[in-house]
Amino acid sequence: MFIDFLLDVFRESADQPALVWHTQQALYADLLTAYEKIARQLDAAGMPEHVVVSVEADFSCNSVVTLLALVERGCTIVPLTGSVEANKPEFRRIAEVEWSITITDQDAMEVKRTGVEASHAMILQLKELGHPGLVLFSSGSTGVPKAAVHDFSKLLEKFKTRRHSRRTIAFLLFDHIGGINTLLYTLSNGGCVITVGDRTPDAVCCAIATHRAEVLPTSPTFLNLLLISGAMDRHDMSSLKLVTYGTEVMPESTLSRFHRAVPGVELLQTYGLSEVGILRSKSRSSDSLWVKIGGEGFETRVVDSMLEIKAQSAMLGYLNAPSPFTADGWFKTGDGVEVDGEYFRILGRKSEIINVGGEKVYPADVESVLQQMEGVEDVTVNGEPNAITGMMVKARVKLSTEETISDFRRRMRQFCADKLPPYKIPQKVELVGNTMHGERFKKMRRE
Repeated sequence: MFIDFLLDVFRESADQPALVWHTQQALYADLLTAYEKIARQLDAAGMPEHVVVSVEADFSCNSVVTLLALVERGCTIVPLTGSVEANKPEFRRIAEVEWSITITDQDAMEVKRTGVEASHAMILQLKELGHPGLVLFSSGSTGVPKAAVHDFSKLLEKFKTRRHSRRTIAFLLFDHIGGINTLLYTLSNGGCVITVGDRTPDAVCCAIATHRAEVLPTSPTFLNLLLISGAMDRHDMSSLKLVTYGTEVMPESTLSRFHRAVPGVELLQTYGLSEVGILRSKSRSSDSLWVKIGGEGFETRVVDSMLEIKAQSAMLGYLNAPSPFTADGWFKTGDGVEVDGEYFRILGRKSEIINVGGEKVYPADVESVLQQMEGVEDVTVNGEPNAITGMMVKARVKLSTEETISDFRRRMRQFCADKLPPYKIPQKVELVGNTMHGERFKKMRRE
């Protein structure tokens, strides 16, 4: 019922490649067989319909068909990857998980009943409707992770319209709205999902070259890592046609450098949130940060320079936080924007703005300039209290050079003098040797 349109695609594309996992290729006919087998296993385990089920896995043949089988049973699914290993007990508790499914690296499946009985009003609402649900946890980079509850049937609606069939790298994680979107878009159009167990630059580029991937959905942080690593020079990237980037603000300098590195590849900025789903988008050009967002089922407006979205696919609410919607149903994204006609430029999160003596500083603006400096591999910018200005700009910098911090500060001030106003130039600098991004390849500005 809920996934009939997907199963129709599977049957139409039976002899076409659907998924590459551990270098092994599965056809759509194989997915159909695996789907039927998993459905029988769930029956044999005694799992009822409309229960809350955690699926602890990464992308694989069995994880994909398990997700679909649970949707068809009207279950509320809580995907959890190894990136949140330490948080899994707490996430299961918040989501009131009644059954758990673990899928191993060998694609074996273990099904257990937890003994919990869900009682949250939103979970009960989904059960009463007989609709499948989806619980996604935020990264928690700006606070405690929130559990967003979706009616999965609404998320599926946009995938019923057929679009381009593409060979796509499953880079964004299985428990991320972008990862779910990549999976459903690719399968609903008869494309091929190419999984990567190791999300290092060389491993991803090797997968692109080996399996002739056409699309790489990723983050600005990972694109910066690709440039630093030189991995694109060591692998055949000629099949790549489209790179989509989202999840965080793209520094203009990173976009410019990456565009020069892959001049024949289209670069498309995407925009989406765990709370509302992924909007359709169109960049003004491959080297522009201006993007048009919206599409069928979405409305946008700007209030006090902040973006708000109304979506048919919006979540029901949070399990562990108050509703973030306005009285008339708009979601406050917390993202500052500039507007030029139909196009937006995403500036950054309101929660990350640094107020220096009344002047607003978005970290990405400063990071973009510092990343142009020779020897700067990565940088994150945040605010720190200051007795005179209230806040000051602080930069943590990872260098490939051997210079001292005093030498770098001097060079930085000279470099920034004609590129940033004085209040945006970092007053405090810390040199670090570690990476400054999380498992989802987003900058972690909180120390």
